Amino acid sequence: MELRERFDWRGRRIAWGCKGSGPAVVFCHGTPWSSVLWAPFADALSDDFTVYIWDMAGYGESTKAPEHPVDLGVQGELLPDLLDEWGLADPHIVAHDYGGAVSLRAHLLHQRSFASLCLVDVVALRPWGSPFFNLVKDNPDVFSQLPAAVHRGALDAYIQGASHYGLRPEMLSVLIRPWLGDEGQTAFYRQIAQADERFTEQFETKLGGIDLPVHIIWGEEDTWIPVDRATRIQESVPGATLKLVAGASHLIHYDAPVALSNEVRRWLAGQAL
Repeated sequence: MELRERFDWRGRRIAWGCKGSGPAVVFCHGTPWSSVLWAPFADALSDDFTVYIWDMAGYGESTKAPEHPVDLGVQGELLPDLLDEWGLADPHIVAHDYGGAVSLRAHLLHQRSFASLCLVDVVALRPWGSPFFNLVKDNPDVFSQLPAAVHRGALDAYIQGASHYGLRPEMLSVLIRPWLGDEGQTAFYRQIAQADERFTEQFETKLGGIDLPVHIIWGEEDTWIPVDRATRIQESVPGATLKLVAGASHLIHYDAPVALSNEVRRWLAGQAL
């Protein structure tokens, strides 16, 4: 599934794509990923749903201009405007990593209505951020000036660490491509520098007020966001259900694609009845 469309928003261009027919499902990616993680799953669901994928501001094929902020606050404001652009009142949301925080901010802080919310290994509760992530956050200017080959090596190692089994070269290539070159390298470290736990702190106490169907999917081997976050989110959100996936780390899309696809389809089919 390709991102053939562009949405002009606050001086930047947001890449997105749509396919299929039926109830609307919007997939939200996280960091340092892009919509490519969700594209195969959206394709698989497009016979039964109208699926939407998009790249957050500063990610993937969307604008990466240095003057544009890319923090979670900005992304949480972008999502409702994007839904308005698509004419979607109550879509189903499937979110991974930062996409969870973006979706929760849109719902809890900007009063955006969803039909249901599926949270997959999401950033939602403090603390979050790996040692490497926090090191970069404190020294973004230093890292942005790394020689290209050193940056590539650090990026490879960082992203490989999100998979339980390891990524094949073609998988890794797709994931790192947006962060290469002068623009990509600067954008990679900029988005980490703008990460701040206050963006999740602002909605943590509101999770108990969520009044829509919520399902949580989590890789049991996730070392980026440990599985205890999944149980904490379930305990915080009334009626939330939880599915743990064995043998999967943070990149559950690659570690357990069949299990993830089946679980997302099962969940959405149940909500669409």
